Amino acid sequence: MPLALLALAVSAFGIGTTEFVMMGLLPNVADDLGTSVPTAGYLVSAYAIGVVLGAPLLTAVGSRVPRKRMLLLLMALFTVGNLASALAPDFGWLVAGRVLAGLPHGAFFGVGAVVAARLVPDGRQARAVATMFLGLTVANIVGVPAATLLGQHLGWRATFLVVSVIGLGAMAALARLVPQIPVEADRGVRHELRALGNRQVLLGLLTAVFGFAGVFAVYSYLSAMTTEAMGFGESSVTLVLALFGIGMTLGALAAGPLTDRALRPTLYGSLGALAVVLVVFPFAAHVQWAALVMVVLLGGVGFMTTTPLQMLVMNKAKDAPTLASASNHSAFNLANAGGAWLGGVAIAAGWGWTSPALVGAVLAVAGLAVAVTAGVLDRDRTPSRVVARAAASTQCKSGADVH
Repeated sequence: MPLALLALAVSAFGIGTTEFVMMGLLPNVADDLGTSVPTAGYLVSAYAIGVVLGAPLLTAVGSRVPRKRMLLLLMALFTVGNLASALAPDFGWLVAGRVLAGLPHGAFFGVGAVVAARLVPDGRQARAVATMFLGLTVANIVGVPAATLLGQHLGWRATFLVVSVIGLGAMAALARLVPQIPVEADRGVRHELRALGNRQVLLGLLTAVFGFAGVFAVYSYLSAMTTEAMGFGESSVTLVLALFGIGMTLGALAAGPLTDRALRPTLYGSLGALAVVLVVFPFAAHVQWAALVMVVLLGGVGFMTTTPLQMLVMNKAKDAPTLASASNHSAFNLANAGGAWLGGVAIAAGWGWTSPALVGAVLAVAGLAVAVTAGVLDRDRTPSRVVARAAASTQCKSGADVH
């Protein structure tokens, strides 16, 4: 694999750390800022809203910007957003900082997925995209638990300061390792927008909204569930978050080759398994060893959905995949916001700390129904892969430099 994928993975590590660490810090932030845990859960939704708004907007604005420069600009905005979060004087400013940090998320992964697909031979695009996403999953094994532990001992502000430093390191890696990849002459905003009108792209985005919301209905409150439902102490929160990250990594590793081989069956299987795990979760949560197993399984089957959904919208958008790819992350984070909100509603209604899992199961089944409907309607039976397009002699030279 090209070293440029390492730079993308490092960037994904930073993004994944700041996206998911809030789940582990919700009790600490709530105590420090004088609010409740469900209210603090709005910080999860704030980041997600930033992604939803920023993905199409920043991708459209940067449609003519060379890919490498665009990645650097987006990572710079990400770093500023985390620094603003660290310095936020109150809850309102922290919400604003989270929105700012989330703005470049979807656009970065949208551009990054297209760059990753161009760096490898045809037929290995899903593996390349999955490699980038490994940074996101490794963040949940190392970054999120470590950042949560740091926040518990030195305060949550220290966590966001460290993430800002990670952002600077990611920028250095991108500048050093990613080759120059020009934007094709005919890839303007209108060209990209037309891709979103494809019925299969829209159904893919809708699948992500419903299906992935099931994961975040639980994960948003996993820290509180660890102490309130599973019976562990606060010191075990980092372990539980790390186990979720291990599951994510295993799911991402499996998703790459499976998606290259059979995209839709991988998507159907992961969504169906997600629904089953979420149904079982409330019953297993009160037995500590079983609860830990279910946390790993939830991370694994939940993140097996990401690569096939990413590749699906890129494939169906055909020769204008960037905005569709970025919009997929808007869909994922709309799912994050919706899942966190619905999970909080269930808890606030007095249904118990594990009730978000059953809410998530319903959402996962809805996502599976949309995915199956899309498969039935799909008359395009061409191979499930994104064709790596050479943009001209400059593109060929960049590829030669990488390999």
